[in-house]
Parts: sequence; structure tokens; C-alpha cells
Amino acid sequence: MPTNDSTAAPEAGSAGPEPYLPPATQPVRAVVWVMHLALPMLGLWLLLAQPRLNARWQDNPAHFWLINVVAVISLVLGALVSRSASRRADARLLLVSLVFLGSAGFFFVHGLTTPKVVLGGPSRGFDLSHPVGLLVAAAFAFASALPLGERAAGAVLRSRNLLRGALAALVTGWGAACLVPGLTPLSARPPAHGADLGGAELLAVALYGAAAVMVFRLHRRRPAAMLISLVTAYALLAEAVVAGMSHHNWHLSWWLWHVLLTLAFAFVAYSAHLQFRREGSGAGLFDSVALSATVRRMRGEYAQALEELVTHLRRREDGRPGGGAGDGTGAGVPVATRLAGKFGLTEAQAAVLDRAGEALATERELSERLAALVDLGNRARVGLPEGELLSHAMERVRQAYGDVRISLVADGRVVVGSAAYTAQDFPGGGPIRRGGAVLHPLTVKGRLAGALEVPVGLTSQDEALAATLAAQLSISLENARLYQELEGLFRNYMSPDVAQALLADPRRAELGGELVELTALFADLKGFTSFSERVAPGEIVDMLNRYHGAAVPIVLANGGTIVQFVGDAMLALFNAPARQPDHAEAAARAALAMQEAAEEIAAGTPGYPRFRIGINTGPALVGNIGSPQLRGFNAMGDCVNVAARLEGVAEPGTVVIGQSTLDRIGPGAKVQPLGGLSLKGKEHPVHAYVLSGLT
Repeated sequence: MPTNDSTAAPEAGSAGPEPYLPPATQPVRAVVWVMHLALPMLGLWLLLAQPRLNARWQDNPAHFWLINVVAVISLVLGALVSRSASRRADARLLLVSLVFLGSAGFFFVHGLTTPKVVLGGPSRGFDLSHPVGLLVAAAFAFASALPLGERAAGAVLRSRNLLRGALAALVTGWGAACLVPGLTPLSARPPAHGADLGGAELLAVALYGAAAVMVFRLHRRRPAAMLISLVTAYALLAEAVVAGMSHHNWHLSWWLWHVLLTLAFAFVAYSAHLQFRREGSGAGLFDSVALSATVRRMRGEYAQALEELVTHLRRREDGRPGGGAGDGTGAGVPVATRLAGKFGLTEAQAAVLDRAGEALATERELSERLAALVDLGNRARVGLPEGELLSHAMERVRQAYGDVRISLVADGRVVVGSAAYTAQDFPGGGPIRRGGAVLHPLTVKGRLAGALEVPVGLTSQDEALAATLAAQLSISLENARLYQELEGLFRNYMSPDVAQALLADPRRAELGGELVELTALFADLKGFTSFSERVAPGEIVDMLNRYHGAAVPIVLANGGTIVQFVGDAMLALFNAPARQPDHAEAAARAALAMQEAAEEIAAGTPGYPRFRIGINTGPALVGNIGSPQLRGFNAMGDCVNVAARLEGVAEPGTVVIGQSTLDRIGPGAKVQPLGGLSLKGKEHPVHAYVLSGLT
């Protein structure tokens, strides 16, 4: 299959080797190429400047056969490009085919009008057929080199029959006008100075030159031998037009344009021949000339073909049916053979395609298995419950590995199918063969926790990946169980924020702290001592659990962190360790909700003590306090002490806040001032307020 790779220019300032340039675009070879094109023009100038060198040589049969050979070459090229245009549905290829077909038609007429072959003598048609043919071809060449958009290309393709018919009618009419004596002035003798197009040749030169430049720019973006051969052909045809403008029939300058004409079409034919020999097929000889949209479509078709081949190969390896009428692959026809017929490939290319498909299938399978391992590793860090983790893992792994099974240990044994295995059945902790599968042990803390059954791999790479999968599953299983263990150890004894901080960064468990502005909330039960003297210990515990069971979720829902339970008292911090921009308002909101929940509990059980709550905002030292053997997360500072004192002066069922807390909440707080309070340990009165609501 032909490829049409694009060369990208390196980024500015990037280091590295220079990008590859095809031979025709390398500076030295480009100069040589230009010199070769300049030599014919230098020869023409020399012949015209030195008439004695521009000798006359008239050989009618030689001219007849030369021009008709060129016409045949052009006709064959036009037919090949036209077939490619139909197969690819490409407007540019259609227009290029008209370049060759139009040239061929007019050159046949020019050859047939050779004096003393068909006609008795010279004619106007003999002089005008070749410049008219080159002008018509130049128009098609210019149109083909334009960057046709989707709409323009579609219009050209819809008009293909009209264009071909019009060209055929033009060539036929021109031939009749030139060959039928007396029908038109074209069959009459030319003037003594020769017939010409009145300067229209210059238009043909301009069109060929513009087409050559545009095709060369396309070649820079998409290097291909056929494109550079078109550039050369257009340049030579332009020079042929220039050489024919001298009208020195049968002189060397006149023969020069015939030679240039021959070289132009022979160069394209030779390039096509070389590409045919290199690729062994003529199906894609001119694909590089096609429009960018066609090239993208072809690449999509190639990718789809490879994908189809890969799917077929994977089905074959999995033991599933690889093709048939039901799946669109063609009953009884190998996929590579069918694709070879679709894309015009040789047997050798079909064999290469088959090997490429096998390699791609293996690579795709490897990529999917590696992706499954990565996905499994990501899920292992999420902290899913063990059952959910294994369910998700098996769903993902089976997509990449096929029929994979997992079993966990129960009563010291792992049951796989109808067989049971213990740790002693896995020598050295390695896998064991079990029919068409390999059984890998799963371990947690060095002990057998389960087994993973994976189909036998075709290569050592498959076996290594299966072993890695088992190791990753063991890690995931151990992580899930450790996570559950940490959940039980941490979350039932401390705030979730503190637990999450410790899990994410164990260094946070080190002794020490940092100064943080926070809001402290103290709450205790007024009348707890007298209540405890009246009831049994079991009823005391039940009462505390009911109150705290209602208060704790409220504090946590408002972003607070509970750091202490001391008897009936509770200390919660806001803005530590997790940061909260509205920590004062969050503490106030939590306190009001706690009182509302406590009132519901107390209303149903007369004689229960009531919550009183104190809140204060300010700087405090927050961190782990204690000793290397025993420590706890806490806060120390005047802010916390004042919150405790405010809780002590609060009436049951009320919330008392300090001035600093009110300042942080703002006008949204509904309060009743208590004035300046003399609190223990404070030299100056502390302004406090009873909080009754938030707006």
C-alpha cells in the first residue's frame, strides 16, 4: 500500500538533526535539477542566436513515429490516472488524467497531419495542433494543481462525464477540421511565416509554470516521486511551448520542442515504472497526487483494513470464528486475501499485511493488558471495599486477558473449579499449571489469600504480564484490607479530617504544631453531676451516647473537627486541620443545630441535662501534643480557654459567643449582649453575646 507521509518543519529553537528532505528538495540536488531544466533553453537560445547552427533536417516518417509514440505514452498515462481517479473518486487525479488524455489527442492529430503521410503537404492544422494541445493541457494542469476544496472537488467529480465528453468532442472536431480537405482553413496550406496562436502560447507557459510551482509546494508537504515527476513534466512542457514559438519548421530548434515533449511524458512514465517495480503493484501509482482529503480518506481505509485484520486474527487466536457472511468479512475468504483484492495488493504485499496484522494484534493486546494493569493500580488507591474492588478489577482485566477467574481463601484453602489448593501447592510461591490455564497465588502479608487463574500465554511476555497482574492484584487486595483496618482504627477514635490528614501524610503525627486562627466550640451538659447521682451507670452511658450521637454528625457536617470527649464535655475546632474561610459562621451554625437536636432528645426524656455551648475565635497552637509513646491532636491558646469559660457561663440550651466570633460572623448573627464578663484567668472583661440565630 502506498504511503503519503508528511514532513513537518522543526519547531523554532529546537535542537536535533535536520529533517529529512527528499532528493529533489535538497539544496545541491535542487540546483542540479534546475540546471538540467535550464540547459534546453540555453540550447534554444544558441540555435536561434546562431542561425548557421540551426540546421534544417526534414524527416517526415521520423516525425510521424516520434510524435505518435509520445501520444501513445500520454494516452497510457492518462488511462492509468483516469482509472486511479475513478477508484479514489478524486478530482485532482481526474484533472491530471485530462492533461495526458488531451495532450495525447492533439498529438495524434499533429502526427497524422505530418506532410506527405496522410495529407499531401503542410497545413495550418499541422502547425497549430501541438500548441493548441499544450494550451488545453496547461489549463487542466493549472486546475489540477489548485488546492480544491470539498465543494469545488465535488463539482469537478459531478462534471467528470461532461469534461471527458467535451474533451473528446474537441479533439475529434479538431482532427476532422485538420484532416478533411476543404472542410476548414485548418486543412489549407499555412502562411509562409507559419501559423501561430497570436500570443496564446505565453498563456500556456504561465499556466504550466504556476502548476509546477503549486505541485512543488505540495511535494514539500507530502514528498513523493510522482509529484516531483509532475513538476518536471510541467516545466518541460512549458519549455516545449517556448521552443515551438520560433516556428522554424524542420530546423533543430523545431525538433527541440519534440524532444522536450518526449522527455516530459517519458519522465512521468519512467517514474511510474520505478514505483511499480518497487511496490509490485500499479494500484496506488498516482495516490500521492490525490487531494489531501482523498489521502486522509485512504489512510482511514488502511487503518480500518488493519483493524479488521487485527480483529480477525484475535478471533482466530481466541478460537472464535474469524469471518463469514454474518460479520461482513466474506465467507471462506481469508481477510488478507480479500483486502489484497480491495486495495490491489500483490501476494507479497498481502503476506506483509498479514504479518503486520499479527504484529499489530500482539501490540494491541499488550497495550490493553498494560492499560488494565495501570487501571488496576489506580483503583487500588481509591479505598474501595474489597468486594467492589475485585468486581471492578475482574471486569476490566477480563477485557484484556480473556477468561480470568479469581478465588479467595476460605478455611485455609482456595477453591478453583472443582479443585482445592493450599499454600503448599504453590512451590516457592510461584504459579502452577492447571490444564490450559496458569494458577497464580495471591498473597497478603506473605500468606496465601487467594488464586488467580489466567489462560496460558503464547509468549514469555504474556506469562510475565500474568505474573505482574497477580502481583498487582495481591497489592490491591492487601491495600483494601489495610485501608479497612485503618478505617476501623482511626475513624472511630478521631475526626475524619484528622484521620485523612494522617493517612495522606504520616509526618503529621509528629509532635509539634502551628499557629492558626480558629474557632473553638466547647459543649457540656448542665446538671450532669446531679443526673449521674440519681441514675444507674448504664443509663448515664445511654444518655451520653444519645447526645453525642446527635451532636457529632452535626459538627462533622459543618466541617468541624472533634478533638476531645471529657465526660459530658466536647471540644470541636473549626479551620483546623482542614481550612475553612467561614469557620466562625460554621461553628455557630453547628452550635444552633446541636441545641435544636438536644431539645428534641430532652423533650422525650424529662430529667435529662441540657447542652450549654461556648464559642470563641482567635489564634491557637494546633498540632499533636503529648509524648512519643502517646499523643493526641489538640489546640492550645487563650482562644480555646475563653471558649471554655464562655461555655461555663452559658445557660442550658443556649449558645454564648465571644466578641471576636461575632466580628467574624458579621451582621448575620442574631444576638443578645451579655456585656463585659469577668472570666477566670482574664484581667479585662470579655464581651459576650447569646446567639439565637443566623440570617
